[in-house]
Amino acid sequence: MESFKTILFFLICSTMLCWVNGEVHRHQFVIQATPVKRLCNTHMAITVNGMLPGPTLEVKNGDTLEIEVVNKARYNATIHWHGVRQMRTGWADGPEFVTQCPIRPGGSYTYRFTIEGQEGTLWWHAHSSWLRATVYGAIIIRPREGESYPFPKPKRETEIILGEWWDANPMDVVRQATMTGAAPNNSDAYTINGQPGDLYQCSSKDTTIVPIDVGETNLLRVINAALNQPLFFTVANHKFTVVGADASYLKPFTTSVIMLGPGQTTDVLIQGNQLPARYYMAARAYQSAQNAPFDNTTTTAILEYKSAPCPAKKGINGPKPIMPSLPAYNDTNTVTSFSQSLRSPRKVEVPTEIDESLFFTVGLGLNNCPPNFPSSRCQGPNGTRFTASMNNVSFVFPQNFSLLQAHQHGIPGVFTTDFPATPPLKFDYTGNVSQSLYQPVPGTKLYKLKYGSKVQIVLQDTSIVTPENHPIHLHGYDFYIVAEGFGNFDPKTDTSKFNLVDPPQRNTVGVPVNGWAVIRFVADNPGVWIMHCHLDVHITWGLAMAFVVENGLGELQSLQAPPPDLPIC
Repeated sequence: MESFKTILFFLICSTMLCWVNGEVHRHQFVIQATPVKRLCNTHMAITVNGMLPGPTLEVKNGDTLEIEVVNKARYNATIHWHGVRQMRTGWADGPEFVTQCPIRPGGSYTYRFTIEGQEGTLWWHAHSSWLRATVYGAIIIRPREGESYPFPKPKRETEIILGEWWDANPMDVVRQATMTGAAPNNSDAYTINGQPGDLYQCSSKDTTIVPIDVGETNLLRVINAALNQPLFFTVANHKFTVVGADASYLKPFTTSVIMLGPGQTTDVLIQGNQLPARYYMAARAYQSAQNAPFDNTTTTAILEYKSAPCPAKKGINGPKPIMPSLPAYNDTNTVTSFSQSLRSPRKVEVPTEIDESLFFTVGLGLNNCPPNFPSSRCQGPNGTRFTASMNNVSFVFPQNFSLLQAHQHGIPGVFTTDFPATPPLKFDYTGNVSQSLYQPVPGTKLYKLKYGSKVQIVLQDTSIVTPENHPIHLHGYDFYIVAEGFGNFDPKTDTSKFNLVDPPQRNTVGVPVNGWAVIRFVADNPGVWIMHCHLDVHITWGLAMAFVVENGLGELQSLQAPPPDLPIC
């Protein structure tokens, strides 16, 4: 009788909503200094659980994560779960001084959140100073039990995490830049799954190997975890079928190269349809800022056919793997044609009747040297200090409270809600800009959104100092990218280009160099959510703002109470 009841329960369960309660996954992340040898030198790198990259989190849509983060490093730390919607769980989002105070050395904090309605690849990383240079890892979200991918099940899945390595302590690099006002030193290598690869000194014996075999279709989950550099990624003699980005499925399309800004993820299928051998996977910079120095090296991993003849596997005596050609560093055309190929798999519900129509400039600036500063602290162009802003406000993080605490408890004097909805001064954004507009105003200004409001934001690059492709990330939300283009956005002519049928859904948008992008979303997640450039050098300079999304009606439209172990400042 009992077994009959069990069978009956499972039959009912499979047709009802029993999947609402997914599994609970519990983990401990210990942030600690670990000796890591790269490029012939050993550094005490900050890692999670002694791993670089850190542990991969594997969950199903609907599962809950409880991750106790213990800080045994000498720096303040927080962890951000990049792209996780965090519905009503803003306290678990992670950006330092935005949704929480940092976890101090010796302290701990447990992040609790549920992944709901998201499938694909996301990632986690430190969100405190430049710790994320080495504190990062993948989040893999598979379909619920009994559901499948909207593409043929791959034979195997491999995460490909693109990173950036300094032959120095990254915290010293940003500290020095903050001191001098100059641009920070460039990285010395890019990495694939923590390894620079064959083209760097002392690196070939640890090059990442990615297995494949003839006839297989495999899924590569590509993540750009680099600190400051958009990257091209390709594999010699193989094509990709792009099937997802930022944990949203896409209409499949084929390409030989993809581009990811920092923060972005792309899921691609690759077929084992070439001669069994070894082929380089390679990533290198997409550099859109003219005349700005950058790391122009190339990281490689090896796609290795299991049935490749033995000498090829030894590598030393056998032939070198086949090298792919990569786009030129400044190949904006390839970036544009790639980003314009992204479409949702079917018609989506794009917000149409817009309640909040916002226009934000994003770009750099130069502050004049303060009178009390020695020239050694003003080593930017012509004796200035680099800065950055949105709508001429250079974001200043609070130090004594997090923004979410101040919002929840009504603490005065921490922030104001007068972030401008449009630029305070209209000008030729991508033209020859007057030097008088190079100095933004520092401030902790937020923009208030009513619960459920339909929001459109035009993100407009400027040519102040230099135009650049800016990967803009919004916490707590996915959004539809309804259009992008070059020059100054013109509502008269550009609105007709909006794709309101099947635009891609992402959490990070690459605002084209000397151009603009338009995003739309519904403000259905109460809390304080930062929007910032994911080039960490730019967030350091103030290229950020934050939204306060008010509670709606009742418990299900309101921010949860803060957890008891929330770190205090």
